[in-house]
Amino acid sequence: MQNPTALVTGAARRIGAEISRSLHADGMNIVIHYRGSEEHASELRDELNRMRHDSAMIVQADLLDIDALDKLARDAAAAWGRLDALVNNASSFYPTPVGEITEAHWEDLMGTNLKAPLFLSQAAAPALKAAQGSIVNIVDVHGFRPMKNHPVYCAAKAGLVMLTQSLAKELGPEVRVNGVAPGAIMWPENGGEDDPELQTMILERTALKRKGEPRDIAAMVRFLVREASYITGQVIPVCGGRSINI
Repeated sequence: MQNPTALVTGAARRIGAEISRSLHADGMNIVIHYRGSEEHASELRDELNRMRHDSAMIVQADLLDIDALDKLARDAAAAWGRLDALVNNASSFYPTPVGEITEAHWEDLMGTNLKAPLFLSQAAAPALKAAQGSIVNIVDVHGFRPMKNHPVYCAAKAGLVMLTQSLAKELGPEVRVNGVAPGAIMWPENGGEDDPELQTMILERTALKRKGEPRDIAAMVRFLVREASYITGQVIPVCGGRSINI
């Protein structure tokens, strides 16, 4: 591919930033989407552009604003004249125990984890078809099996598993659509980082008895985007074996 371009949502920090670095290192131009982390997004853009001139740009959008997604897809495709990959990485995550769930929780968790990937994929589909490109959705091992106190999040990720398979049928043969389901890669920022007991319990449920790294997810995304020309409709766990012992 000549001058291939990838749009990565939620790309300013954490796993999204690592995915961006990995695809960039493999020769792709990167459209870094962010919602509120402008400083981090700008720093990542500058970092990538120092490595290769005019190879990264930033775009701001609230993915819950469906009307903004058409413009986001158009801007990404116009940046370098094509769009070869869309990585739906942006996600909200927090507990919603039964009895405390609000409509706002539903709208946010379903919106970021399921609704936005659908409508952004739809908006990007024409450009992706023209480039014979691909979509990678970042799912979760808890899209297969539920996690206590997170019914809305788990339902949204389960929907994203089915959406991945459905879009593979809808957009083939021009566009491949796959997913990556992380396990224990980075502890959540809303409490998990400060709970050693919870961390130990989670790691004991993995076959490898250790936490993964953002680069493990990024490597799988890069493989699905750049090398997996005969793989579509699959959601691949990258979880150290946690998905077999949740």
